[in-house]
Amino acid sequence: MSGHSKFANIKHKKERNDAAKGKIFTVIGRELAVAVKEGGPDPANNSRLRDIIAKAKANNMPNDTIERGIKKAAGDAGSVNYETITYEGYGPNGVAIIVDTLTDNKNRTAANVRNAFTKGGGNVGTPGCVSFMFDKKGQIIIDKEECEMDPDELMMVSLDAGAEDFAEEEDSFEVITGPEEFSSVREALEAAGVPMVEAGVTMIPQTWVELTDEDSLKKMNRLLELLDAEDDVQATYHNWDE
Repeated sequence: MSGHSKFANIKHKKERNDAAKGKIFTVIGRELAVAVKEGGPDPANNSRLRDIIAKAKANNMPNDTIERGIKKAAGDAGSVNYETITYEGYGPNGVAIIVDTLTDNKNRTAANVRNAFTKGGGNVGTPGCVSFMFDKKGQIIIDKEECEMDPDELMMVSLDAGAEDFAEEEDSFEVITGPEEFSSVREALEAAGVPMVEAGVTMIPQTWVELTDEDSLKKMNRLLELLDAEDDVQATYHNWDE
């Protein structure tokens, strides 16, 4: 894992997204609605909802906004039903890309995702065309500056809770879990008072692709910007070694 911590990118994204909090809150709001519909409005009995609340707080979503979203989803039986659709494809120079979406109009979403790939010099492929190149893992990133716990103690808390791997980077700690163990590890760290800058189930590339020519770099950045601006897109994973 060493050398490929997403922390620097996360810090950059958070700074960039400070100007687009509406997009972040829309994404999390949809995730809250789906979690409540699937498992109920009580976080104590809904581990997925607990994880999304933690994600919302990490993104500075106000508590009253979170509570309103949960109450709205719990009380509105006729609210919009969102469908989860994953797209896979290739960017410039064969960069593998996975796009998770949550949509109430799959035709609109498909058109917008394809448009982003086309404008970014890539193309949407068939389901499964690149997902085999990624491992689905829980990933927790901890900012060293914000964490007061001793690194060895932090590692033991993580591993005792079920983590698979613990890595110390230059400015962060990275905890990797299996998808099923993610919630229990995140909750153990939360109970220990560990501040998490990012925590979620993600797709980690097995190999990485470098882009060196200016045209490919420009197209890849354009592709990611278009996907990032699309409200239906929940997450984008890729193996571009930025």
